[in-house]
Order: sequence, then structure tokens, then C-alpha cells
Amino acid sequence: MEKNKLEKEPKQISGLSNIVHSNYEEKKNQKKLVELLKNSPLPDNELLANLGLYITSKNLSRLLFFYEIYKKIVEMHGVIMEFGTRWGQTTSVLSALRGIFEPFNRTRKIIGFDTFSGHLGMSEKDGRAHRCVDGSYGVQKKYEKYLEQILKLQERLNPISHLKKFELVKGDVVQTLPQYLKRHQETIISLAVCDMDLYNPTKAVLKIIHPYLCKGSILVFDELCDDIFPGETVALTDALNIRKLKIRRLPMTSRLAYVEIK
Repeated sequence: MEKNKLEKEPKQISGLSNIVHSNYEEKKNQKKLVELLKNSPLPDNELLANLGLYITSKNLSRLLFFYEIYKKIVEMHGVIMEFGTRWGQTTSVLSALRGIFEPFNRTRKIIGFDTFSGHLGMSEKDGRAHRCVDGSYGVQKKYEKYLEQILKLQERLNPISHLKKFELVKGDVVQTLPQYLKRHQETIISLAVCDMDLYNPTKAVLKIIHPYLCKGSILVFDELCDDIFPGETVALTDALNIRKLKIRRLPMTSRLAYVEIK
């Protein structure tokens, strides 16, 4: 394959790897940017305030997407659930947005569900283009403890920091989600972010959360209409009446899509 052409076939991935749709030149420049970040000459007390120095348009577009989505739920009641947190960037971003838009809303809890051990049990409806194996998109052992520290610090830097407004739920979501909802019968879901990639967990989640959605609730998806991870689209089609859904996107991102419950 020529170096300046897009790598159309995703390589086999496992563990901490990821599928990246970049050509050789883009990957080379991304690597240089990472090296500059790791060797940043900025003083420690100014590094966090200047992280935007290293952000790319692609990464910024994802942050802007969730900024726009969060604005849609500010006047709605209900919690935020994320299914498939992995490193937890989206969870952390949503926590920061809560601190901006509604710092005193103690009921706007953010609950992240993940195995924290990667994909498990692919279905035939997930196809083979993803070339995932058990453990793909995993994280380091006990990573959820590290993420917990970050989310705690997010809360401490915002009002009513004495109230914990997030929870990380580890395990198979098919089991852990019903258990969580049984413990929290007060649950109303204003925003659900589905980023599990695969058919079985996505379909299960959509069916389980359906009674907890209300008019205006928003579902966000990361792999709809994606030929590498078709399972997410098939799951949505099988779980909900897709003909009655208006699936929308924002111009700054190519993959992220959302549905507003009518």
C-alpha cells in the first residue's frame, strides 16, 4: 500500500489498540504532536490551562458535538448514562459541561457502564470487518480506579462538590444495567450515549432503557451507518422502530449521530 493512501482495511486489533482511519502522513504528524505533548516545555501549573494547544480539529469536533448535545438537555430532568466509557474522556467532558451549564443540579448524575476489559462475545451481526477479538478496546487493569480519581477531581473543582454525582458501573451491561435500575427506581434518562460498537449489548441496552426515556430524551450513537461496526445499526433497527426515528448528525463530526425521542 502506498504511504499517501488511506488504509482502507483496519488492522487486527486487541487490548489497548484502536482502529484509525488515517493515511501515513497523518499518522506521522499525529505521532509528532504526541511527542511534543509528552515533552511539553510548559510549566506544570499552566499545562491544563493550555491543553488546547495540542488539540486537533478532529478531536475538537467531538468536544463541540457534546457541547451542542448537552445544551439540548439543560432544561430536561434526568440522568446521563454512557454505555462504553473506555478511557472516560466523554464522561469527563460531560462532567465539565455540567459544571458549566448547571453546576447546582444535583440530580444530573452521570453513570458510566463498561466492562473495562474490552469487547467480549461478538455476534455474526457485527460482521468481520472490525477484526476485533475478545479484549479489543480494553484498558489497563483497574483503570476504573484511575478514572474515578479524575471524576472526583472534576467534582471538587465545581460547586456542591460534597455531593457525588457520578458512578462507574463495571461489568456486563446486560446484567449491571437492570441491577442499577432496580436500585434506582427514580431514574429518568435525559441522555444516553451508546458507544459499545457491538450488536448484543447495544440492543439489550436500548430495550432496557426504553421505559426510562421521556419526550425529548436524546440517544447518541458512535457507529451508526458504519460498515466496520454494523452491529450498532442493526441493534437500533431491531430494538426500536427506526422508521419513526429522525436520525440526525452535526456537520462538525462524521460518525456521531443522535436521536431525539418524540
